[in-house]
Amino acid sequence: MQVTETVEITGHLMDSGLLSRVLDDIRGYGGEYTLDKFDLGYDKDDPSTVRMTVGADDEESLQRLLMRIQTKGANLVDPGTPDITEVTTDGVFPDGFYSTTNLPTSVRLDGHWVAVQNPEMDCGLLVEGDAVRTIPMSDVRAGMKIITSAQGVRVTPPIVTSTEDGFGFMESDVSSEKPQRVLVKQVADGMREAKANGQKVLWVGGPGIVHTGAAPAMVAIVEAGYVDVLFAGNALATHDIESSLYGTSLGVDLARGRGVEHGHEHHIRAINTIRKAGSIKAAVEQGVLTSGVMHALVKTGGKFVLVGSVRDDGPLPDVYTDVLEGQRAMRAELDGVGYCLMAATMLHSVATGNILPASIPLTCVDINPATVTKLADRGSSQARGIVTDVGLFIEHLARELSPEYADSK
Repeated sequence: MQVTETVEITGHLMDSGLLSRVLDDIRGYGGEYTLDKFDLGYDKDDPSTVRMTVGADDEESLQRLLMRIQTKGANLVDPGTPDITEVTTDGVFPDGFYSTTNLPTSVRLDGHWVAVQNPEMDCGLLVEGDAVRTIPMSDVRAGMKIITSAQGVRVTPPIVTSTEDGFGFMESDVSSEKPQRVLVKQVADGMREAKANGQKVLWVGGPGIVHTGAAPAMVAIVEAGYVDVLFAGNALATHDIESSLYGTSLGVDLARGRGVEHGHEHHIRAINTIRKAGSIKAAVEQGVLTSGVMHALVKTGGKFVLVGSVRDDGPLPDVYTDVLEGQRAMRAELDGVGYCLMAATMLHSVATGNILPASIPLTCVDINPATVTKLADRGSSQARGIVTDVGLFIEHLARELSPEYADSK
């Protein structure tokens, strides 16, 4: 005897391939299904609705299956109420915990649907009185109340739309054969819209911004007010500061494009200079650091979160060396973000994509197609991928966003 539940999904099920993916998930999790109702939309803009009964060999398997297909919008017809279990061990979710997506999610408490705060993938759902929020495994503590069922949980999938005259989110395979001027303008428009709505623009950057000579263009974007928060590692800040102090990046003269004598020492000497000052902000205030992206962020009041890795030299005193503390610092800066641009960094881009709600528009720019596709593969359904040289892209973006920079060129 199987245990079963009835689910329903509505949307552009056929042309988007959504129904096929839901059925694949059911079979992939060892489940069975029966189509109870199939209302096919008549016109291309009409949604379709499918109601089906899904079954599994036991309740635990069924719950995992329901959680999986719910990520695609297959919600229970009779949502019921959630099972809530108290945590017994710090850092350990109860068995059967609901594993979250970054999609808008609601929980039924006392007969009312409550929106989950800060949607984030791969977390648990913490119930605090009449509120629900996501919580990462590392932050869960004994005594907390965690949802441990798919019942009583509803997920709203993204609306997939098609356009005839523009570049839409992930509507084709990632390619370098895109009209760059159009893409730059669309990214600039996304940033302008966020600012007009009183929201913040988040950048996630790698050292390629400096290596390609794009730092002056990014400084212009910072000064124009379009970098409210920067997420990066030790490398971007280090080579930006190295460029300011020595005119090199990884020992390469940025003006001449070739290495200089003793240039291999410059990055570590730059780190030592900032450590002597106490912090990046202190180095700016002391007149030690007088130019560059980090200098511009300090002068304009922009925020930055630098999270390091095992390969870092130094690191700079501002770098989080505890990755869990770094994650918490990143999450703390997400409130109010309305647009995110990722440039030339795979690890920090994926890390940020993991904690961003799906409602925040996200553009990833990289010369490596694998970087811009990995975000979508990991569940960042809102990601747009642009394969191009990040230096040229940021240069064109600066001209679009900063009239003063454009006039100087």
